[in-house]
Amino acid sequence: MDNNLRNHVLRSLNAGLRFDNRKPEDYRSISIEYSISSNAEGSARVKIGDTEVLAGVKFEIGSPFPDKPDEGTIIVNAELLPLSNPEFESGPPNIHSIELARVVDRGIRESKTIDFKSLCVEKGEKVWLVLIDIITINDAGNLFDAAALAAYAALQNAVFPGLDGDKINYKEKTKKKFDLMNIPVSVTVLKLGKNYFVDPTNEEEEVADARLTLVSMENGKLCAMQKGGDHPLTSMDINAMMDLAIVKGAELREILKKQKKK
Repeated sequence: MDNNLRNHVLRSLNAGLRFDNRKPEDYRSISIEYSISSNAEGSARVKIGDTEVLAGVKFEIGSPFPDKPDEGTIIVNAELLPLSNPEFESGPPNIHSIELARVVDRGIRESKTIDFKSLCVEKGEKVWLVLIDIITINDAGNLFDAAALAAYAALQNAVFPGLDGDKINYKEKTKKKFDLMNIPVSVTVLKLGKNYFVDPTNEEEEVADARLTLVSMENGKLCAMQKGGDHPLTSMDINAMMDLAIVKGAELREILKKQKKK
Protein backbone atom coordinates (compact mmCIF):
# COMPACT_ATOMS: atom_id res chain seq x y z
CA MET A 1 0.00 0.00 0.00
CA ASP A 2 1.17 3.52 -0.82
CA ASN A 3 1.18 5.25 2.59
CA ASN A 4 1.51 8.69 1.01
CA LEU A 5 -1.60 8.04 -1.08
CA ARG A 6 -3.45 6.69 1.95
CA ASN A 7 -2.60 9.73 4.05
CA HIS A 8 -3.64 12.08 1.26
CA VAL A 9 -6.99 10.32 0.74
CA LEU A 10 -7.54 10.23 4.50
CA ARG A 11 -6.85 13.96 4.90
CA SER A 12 -9.30 14.72 2.10
CA LEU A 13 -12.02 12.56 3.63
CA ASN A 14 -11.45 14.11 7.04
CA ALA A 15 -12.12 17.45 5.37
CA GLY A 16 -15.32 16.09 3.80
CA LEU A 17 -13.97 16.03 0.22
CA ARG A 18 -12.44 13.63 -2.25
CA PHE A 19 -10.00 13.90 -5.15
CA ASP A 20 -12.80 14.67 -7.61
CA ASN A 21 -14.54 17.12 -5.24
CA ARG A 22 -17.35 14.72 -4.40
CA LYS A 23 -18.70 14.37 -0.90
CA PRO A 24 -18.24 10.99 0.82
CA GLU A 25 -21.85 10.00 0.12
CA ASP A 26 -21.89 11.05 -3.55
CA TYR A 27 -21.84 8.79 -6.58
CA ARG A 28 -20.31 9.80 -9.86
CA SER A 29 -22.68 10.26 -12.83
CA ILE A 30 -24.58 7.09 -13.69
CA SER A 31 -25.92 6.07 -17.11
CA ILE A 32 -27.74 2.89 -18.15
CA GLU A 33 -28.16 1.82 -21.77
CA TYR A 34 -30.34 -1.10 -22.82
CA SER A 35 -30.30 -3.49 -25.80
CA ILE A 36 -26.63 -3.05 -26.63
CA SER A 37 -26.38 -6.56 -28.18
CA SER A 38 -28.59 -7.95 -30.93
CA ASN A 39 -27.50 -11.52 -30.16
CA ALA A 40 -28.20 -11.62 -26.43
CA GLU A 41 -31.75 -12.08 -25.15
CA GLY A 42 -31.15 -9.11 -22.86
CA SER A 43 -28.25 -6.71 -22.47
CA ALA A 44 -27.21 -3.46 -20.82
CA ARG A 45 -24.28 -1.11 -20.45
CA VAL A 46 -23.73 0.73 -17.17
CA LYS A 47 -21.33 3.60 -16.62
CA ILE A 48 -20.52 4.99 -13.20
CA GLY A 49 -18.13 7.82 -13.88
CA ASP A 50 -15.39 6.28 -16.03
CA THR A 51 -16.20 2.74 -14.89
CA GLU A 52 -17.96 0.82 -17.66
CA VAL A 53 -19.52 -2.64 -17.45
CA LEU A 54 -21.54 -4.69 -19.92
CA ALA A 55 -23.98 -7.46 -19.03
CA GLY A 56 -25.79 -9.94 -21.25
CA VAL A 57 -28.47 -12.57 -20.66
CA LYS A 58 -28.73 -15.85 -22.55
CA PHE A 59 -31.15 -18.75 -22.03
CA GLU A 60 -30.48 -22.48 -22.10
CA ILE A 61 -32.62 -25.53 -21.39
CA GLY A 62 -31.26 -27.82 -18.70
CA SER A 63 -32.22 -30.33 -16.05
CA PRO A 64 -33.42 -29.10 -12.64
CA PHE A 65 -31.67 -29.90 -9.38
CA PRO A 66 -33.06 -33.09 -7.81
CA ASP A 67 -34.26 -31.24 -4.70
CA LYS A 68 -35.94 -28.50 -6.79
CA PRO A 69 -37.56 -30.33 -9.71
CA ASP A 70 -39.83 -27.42 -10.65
CA GLU A 71 -37.31 -24.57 -10.48
CA GLY A 72 -34.86 -23.12 -12.95
CA THR A 73 -31.83 -21.12 -11.88
CA ILE A 74 -29.33 -18.42 -12.76
CA ILE A 75 -25.63 -18.76 -13.55
CA VAL A 76 -23.53 -15.61 -13.25
CA ASN A 77 -20.09 -15.27 -14.80
CA ALA A 78 -17.81 -12.23 -14.62
CA GLU A 79 -14.83 -11.61 -16.89
CA LEU A 80 -12.31 -8.94 -15.94
CA LEU A 81 -10.80 -7.97 -19.28
CA PRO A 82 -7.13 -6.88 -19.27
CA LEU A 83 -8.10 -3.91 -21.45
CA SER A 84 -10.17 -2.56 -18.56
CA ASN A 85 -7.36 -2.56 -15.98
CA PRO A 86 -3.63 -3.34 -16.37
CA GLU A 87 -3.83 -5.40 -13.16
CA PHE A 88 -6.23 -7.89 -14.80
CA GLU A 89 -4.80 -10.90 -16.64
CA SER A 90 -6.18 -13.22 -19.30
CA GLY A 91 -6.95 -16.78 -18.34
CA PRO A 92 -9.32 -18.68 -16.05
CA PRO A 93 -11.41 -16.79 -13.48
CA ASN A 94 -9.39 -15.48 -10.53
CA ILE A 95 -10.55 -14.73 -6.99
CA HIS A 96 -11.62 -11.21 -7.95
CA SER A 97 -13.85 -12.24 -10.86
CA ILE A 98 -15.27 -15.12 -8.82
CA GLU A 99 -16.12 -12.79 -5.93
CA LEU A 100 -17.72 -10.26 -8.29
CA ALA A 101 -19.89 -12.94 -9.91
CA ARG A 102 -20.92 -14.41 -6.55
CA VAL A 103 -21.92 -11.04 -5.10
CA VAL A 104 -24.09 -10.27 -8.13
CA ASP A 105 -25.56 -13.79 -8.07
CA ARG A 106 -26.36 -13.59 -4.36
CA GLY A 107 -28.13 -10.25 -4.68
CA ILE A 108 -30.39 -11.51 -7.46
CA ARG A 109 -30.97 -14.90 -5.86
CA GLU A 110 -31.59 -13.79 -2.26
CA SER A 111 -33.86 -10.90 -3.23
CA LYS A 112 -36.08 -13.42 -5.03
CA THR A 113 -36.48 -10.89 -7.82
CA ILE A 114 -36.88 -13.87 -10.18
CA ASP A 115 -39.47 -16.52 -9.40
CA PHE A 116 -37.44 -19.64 -10.18
CA LYS A 117 -40.63 -21.70 -10.42
CA SER A 118 -41.63 -19.61 -13.44
CA LEU A 119 -38.57 -21.03 -15.21
CA CYS A 120 -39.96 -24.57 -15.11
CA VAL A 121 -40.73 -26.04 -18.55
CA GLU A 122 -41.43 -29.64 -17.57
CA LYS A 123 -41.28 -30.62 -13.91
CA GLY A 124 -38.36 -32.87 -13.13
CA GLU A 125 -37.17 -32.79 -16.75
CA LYS A 126 -36.60 -29.36 -18.27
CA VAL A 127 -36.10 -25.86 -16.90
CA TRP A 128 -34.76 -22.57 -18.16
CA LEU A 129 -31.21 -21.74 -17.14
CA VAL A 130 -30.57 -17.99 -17.13
CA LEU A 131 -26.95 -17.20 -17.97
CA ILE A 132 -25.78 -13.72 -16.96
CA ASP A 133 -22.39 -12.69 -18.35
CA ILE A 134 -20.64 -9.60 -16.99
CA ILE A 135 -17.72 -8.01 -18.83
CA THR A 136 -15.62 -5.08 -17.64
CA ILE A 137 -14.74 -2.50 -20.28
CA ASN A 138 -13.09 0.06 -18.02
CA ASP A 139 -12.32 -0.25 -14.33
CA ALA A 140 -12.16 3.13 -12.65
CA GLY A 141 -13.41 1.79 -9.32
CA ASN A 142 -16.60 0.31 -7.86
CA LEU A 143 -17.08 -2.66 -10.16
CA PHE A 144 -19.40 -4.32 -7.63
CA ASP A 145 -22.15 -1.70 -7.92
CA ALA A 146 -21.71 -1.23 -11.68
CA ALA A 147 -21.85 -4.98 -12.34
CA ALA A 148 -24.95 -5.44 -10.18
CA LEU A 149 -26.76 -2.58 -11.93
CA ALA A 150 -25.79 -3.92 -15.36
CA ALA A 151 -26.94 -7.45 -14.52
CA TYR A 152 -30.32 -6.28 -13.25
CA ALA A 153 -30.81 -3.95 -16.23
CA ALA A 154 -30.02 -6.83 -18.59
CA LEU A 155 -32.66 -8.95 -16.84
CA GLN A 156 -35.17 -6.11 -17.26
CA ASN A 157 -34.33 -6.05 -20.95
CA ALA A 158 -34.43 -9.84 -21.48
CA VAL A 159 -37.03 -11.55 -23.68
CA PHE A 160 -37.46 -15.33 -23.72
CA PRO A 161 -36.60 -17.02 -27.02
CA GLY A 162 -38.91 -19.46 -28.78
CA LEU A 163 -38.92 -23.12 -27.79
CA ASP A 164 -39.52 -25.88 -30.34
CA GLY A 165 -39.71 -29.09 -28.35
CA ASP A 166 -36.29 -29.54 -26.75
CA LYS A 167 -34.60 -26.96 -28.95
CA ILE A 168 -34.40 -23.22 -28.43
CA ASN A 169 -35.13 -21.04 -31.44
CA TYR A 170 -32.92 -18.06 -30.75
CA LYS A 171 -34.14 -16.32 -33.90
CA GLU A 172 -37.66 -16.15 -32.49
CA LYS A 173 -38.36 -13.46 -29.92
CA THR A 174 -41.42 -14.08 -27.79
CA LYS A 175 -43.24 -11.43 -25.79
CA LYS A 176 -42.45 -13.18 -22.52
CA LYS A 177 -40.29 -11.21 -20.09
CA PHE A 178 -39.30 -11.61 -16.47
CA ASP A 179 -41.83 -10.49 -13.88
CA LEU A 180 -39.13 -8.96 -11.71
CA MET A 181 -39.84 -8.06 -8.10
CA ASN A 182 -38.11 -6.21 -5.26
CA ILE A 183 -35.43 -4.49 -7.46
CA PRO A 184 -32.26 -5.39 -5.57
CA VAL A 185 -29.59 -2.68 -5.64
CA SER A 186 -25.98 -3.07 -4.59
CA VAL A 187 -24.19 -0.30 -2.71
CA THR A 188 -20.55 -0.68 -1.71
CA VAL A 189 -19.48 1.32 1.32
CA LEU A 190 -15.81 1.71 2.23
CA LYS A 191 -14.21 2.71 5.50
CA LEU A 192 -10.97 4.62 5.88
CA GLY A 193 -10.09 5.84 9.33
CA LYS A 194 -13.39 7.05 10.78
CA ASN A 195 -14.85 7.87 7.36
CA TYR A 196 -17.48 5.97 5.39
CA PHE A 197 -17.90 6.65 1.68
CA VAL A 198 -19.48 5.17 -1.45
CA ASP A 199 -18.57 4.71 -5.11
CA PRO A 200 -14.80 4.48 -4.64
CA THR A 201 -12.21 5.20 -7.31
CA ASN A 202 -9.32 2.80 -7.84
CA GLU A 203 -7.08 4.89 -5.59
CA GLU A 204 -9.66 4.91 -2.80
CA GLU A 205 -10.17 1.14 -3.09
CA GLU A 206 -6.42 0.62 -2.84
CA VAL A 207 -6.05 2.42 0.48
CA ALA A 208 -9.39 1.67 2.18
CA ASP A 209 -9.34 -0.23 5.47
CA ALA A 210 -12.49 -2.26 4.78
CA ARG A 211 -15.27 -2.71 2.24
CA LEU A 212 -18.87 -3.76 2.72
CA THR A 213 -21.14 -4.43 -0.24
CA LEU A 214 -24.80 -4.45 0.76
CA VAL A 215 -27.80 -5.34 -1.41
CA SER A 216 -31.11 -3.79 -0.42
CA MET A 217 -34.63 -4.23 -1.78
CA GLU A 218 -37.48 -1.79 -2.36
CA ASN A 219 -38.80 -2.28 1.17
CA GLY A 220 -35.42 -1.20 2.57
CA LYS A 221 -34.50 -4.66 3.82
CA LEU A 222 -31.09 -6.15 3.12
CA CYS A 223 -30.85 -9.47 1.30
CA ALA A 224 -27.09 -9.89 0.80
CA MET A 225 -23.80 -8.64 2.20
CA GLN A 226 -20.11 -9.14 1.36
CA LYS A 227 -17.17 -7.99 3.49
CA GLY A 228 -13.79 -7.15 1.97
CA GLY A 229 -10.55 -5.57 3.17
CA ASP A 230 -8.05 -6.57 5.84
CA HIS A 231 -9.43 -4.56 8.76
CA PRO A 232 -12.30 -5.75 10.98
CA LEU A 233 -15.56 -3.86 11.32
CA THR A 234 -17.37 -3.19 14.58
CA SER A 235 -21.13 -3.49 14.99
CA MET A 236 -21.22 0.33 15.00
CA ASP A 237 -19.36 0.38 11.68
CA ILE A 238 -21.72 -2.14 10.13
CA ASN A 239 -24.84 -0.27 11.30
CA ALA A 240 -23.54 3.02 9.91
CA MET A 241 -22.59 1.40 6.60
CA MET A 242 -25.98 -0.34 6.38
CA ASP A 243 -27.84 2.93 6.92
CA LEU A 244 -25.81 4.67 4.21
CA ALA A 245 -26.28 1.75 1.79
CA ILE A 246 -30.06 1.73 2.21
CA VAL A 247 -30.32 5.48 1.55
CA LYS A 248 -28.06 5.35 -1.51
CA GLY A 249 -29.77 2.17 -2.71
CA ALA A 250 -33.09 4.01 -2.87
CA GLU A 251 -31.44 6.71 -4.99
CA LEU A 252 -29.89 4.19 -7.39
CA ARG A 253 -33.22 2.40 -7.68
CA GLU A 254 -34.89 5.62 -8.81
CA ILE A 255 -32.18 6.11 -11.45
CA LEU A 256 -32.79 2.54 -12.65
CA LYS A 257 -36.54 3.17 -12.92
CA LYS A 258 -36.11 6.48 -14.78
CA GLN A 259 -33.59 5.04 -17.26
CA LYS A 260 -35.94 2.14 -17.99
CA LYS A 261 -38.79 4.51 -18.89
CA LYS A 262 -36.72 6.32 -21.53
